[in-house]
Amino acid sequence: MKIKRLFALALCCALWDAAQGQVWKTYERQAQDDRYAAADCVVLLDSTHVSVQATGQGSFAVCRAVKVQTLRGALKNRVLKYDYDPLTAAAEFRRVTIHHADGSSTEVDVGQACDYAAPARAIYWGARQIMIGLGALLPGDIIDYEIAKKGFTYALLDGLSDDESRFIPPMRGQFYDIVPFWASEPTVRKVYKVVVPMEKEMQFQFYQGECASSVRFEGGKKAYTFAMNGMMPFQKEPNMVDLFDAAPKLMMSTTPDWREKSRWFSKVNEDYGSFEAIPEAQEKVNELVKGKKTEMEKIAVLTHWVADNIRYAGLTMGKGEGFTLHNLKMNYTDRCGVCKDIAGTLIAFLRMAGFEAYPAMTMAGSRVESIPADHFNHCVVVVRLSNGTLMPLDPTWVPFCRELWSSAEQQQNYLPGIPEGSDLCLTPVSAPENHYVRIHADNRIDAKGTLSGSFTITAEGQSDSNIRRIFTTGFQSEWRNTMEKQLLNVSPRARLVSVDYGKNPKDYQKAPIRITFRYEIPSYAMAGEGELVFKPFVTNNLYTQVMSYLRVDTSLEQRKYGFKDGCSRLVEMDETLRLPAGYRLKGEPKEDDFTGAAADFSGALRQDGDKLFLHTRLALKKRVYEASDWESFRRAVNASKAYGEYIVVKK
Repeated sequence: MKIKRLFALALCCALWDAAQGQVWKTYERQAQDDRYAAADCVVLLDSTHVSVQATGQGSFAVCRAVKVQTLRGALKNRVLKYDYDPLTAAAEFRRVTIHHADGSSTEVDVGQACDYAAPARAIYWGARQIMIGLGALLPGDIIDYEIAKKGFTYALLDGLSDDESRFIPPMRGQFYDIVPFWASEPTVRKVYKVVVPMEKEMQFQFYQGECASSVRFEGGKKAYTFAMNGMMPFQKEPNMVDLFDAAPKLMMSTTPDWREKSRWFSKVNEDYGSFEAIPEAQEKVNELVKGKKTEMEKIAVLTHWVADNIRYAGLTMGKGEGFTLHNLKMNYTDRCGVCKDIAGTLIAFLRMAGFEAYPAMTMAGSRVESIPADHFNHCVVVVRLSNGTLMPLDPTWVPFCRELWSSAEQQQNYLPGIPEGSDLCLTPVSAPENHYVRIHADNRIDAKGTLSGSFTITAEGQSDSNIRRIFTTGFQSEWRNTMEKQLLNVSPRARLVSVDYGKNPKDYQKAPIRITFRYEIPSYAMAGEGELVFKPFVTNNLYTQVMSYLRVDTSLEQRKYGFKDGCSRLVEMDETLRLPAGYRLKGEPKEDDFTGAAADFSGALRQDGDKLFLHTRLALKKRVYEASDWESFRRAVNASKAYGEYIVVKK
């Protein structure tokens, strides 16, 4: 992180000039630079001014000037949109002016702006979107507009009132913001300025880049200004980490540290009574833990019941949504809700069983920094074990899963809300062996190319959950069809003779999944005169949905940024193939064996008598990787893929 402290008055006043609607002309001249010429549109100025009150409430003036350069850019900018949540914020267009290339201008009537329900998926909490149509635009037009907003991004269960109190943050008196300093369009200048009362202490840090910054005293207040020039669209890489973990960003907060946030989060839920027991739920808890002797047995049965029986449904659940968890009476009665409702139910269940349990906040998808700005999107649980350790649980992400904390969330920050306060925590890496998938096939092939035989697939952890999903969430009438599709993915000629998935594949807690297929595939191999050409069966598009690494683009030779896979994983493939009499493997046997910081691989292909033997073992050691891990990961995955190439055997 590098920050240049600037003390020039012009930097501090840039946003105020922007509000006067003229400063963008300076940046229009700068936009004549060749590097902006090919863009459909150029953002001349993107500036935000925030005025923070003693309560922590922020009033935002968002000013933008966008130059249209092509017809495509005109089409893209024909409607201005801005999202907000009416529970905790208000937003409106203050002014919109179109400056035409011939020197004339058009004032757009902001009274014609529309306010619609914002597009939503999975969570429907009444988010809104203001939008205004600009009519026909032409290359050379400049759109200059301002949006006024007040409020914050999270809510307590205090109700939707008509007064200003609903715009005060839940953690009263505290202000934070997370400001992306990356762009999807070329941006000549971006400025962010926040003015706070003199008595407030603001800590900040700029990550993954450089910006100009200053702290000044203005009218008895402190003004923090950050600016960056010449921002070009961020160049993404396939499968890279979240933009917040790679692109430039500013984080600021008046909260001293995460421990204070942790204590506040604990108190606000205890005061609300989120986890108070109710008789009918206590009866269910007693039933579930009956006969369970160890603490882990009790924790597991309670976690699995909540995960499997409280359905995810993001509807508005009463007075509001946000940091406060709804109480057990609501959750146990409705049997549905979002992550915090599912987590709250488990916390109450654990407490009724005699455990010490608390809520925790986490960010699924990206990193949480040391600056205590609330970068969270998910609620989970921590339970204190008898040895004093706080163990994370996530009932939202483990329905019908053999884990108690989903390893799709390993290497993820979380903040427990405990009375004594906690710093940020990090979930550990889960060993590849915890998520193995093993396919063992015993096949034979005749001189006409017909393949017949059987294979057995076994899996654990996240791999088990993925393969078992058809049994736990699908219709039983579709079970066999789904099994057959696995073979049809290998060859459209495949015929499923039988499949054995045990007596009750829904019972995921009993043992890891195990399925055995028997099949026949006519013309599996291309048959010539005394020659057969085919791919090894076990590496030929079989159960690829559980092998997320196959969707990572390994054609890239180098990476600048970290990258992600679905989960750490161990993949073992074994096949024994009986050949027709007299057929021999063309070419030399293969053998590989190497290890790396991110991945290991071993493989072998050989012939012994009339049988071909293939074995591969790929161990992927993380979910989130550094750019420096790429060489090891890429080498191992590409070596694994190479064992899926065509084999030639000749008589």
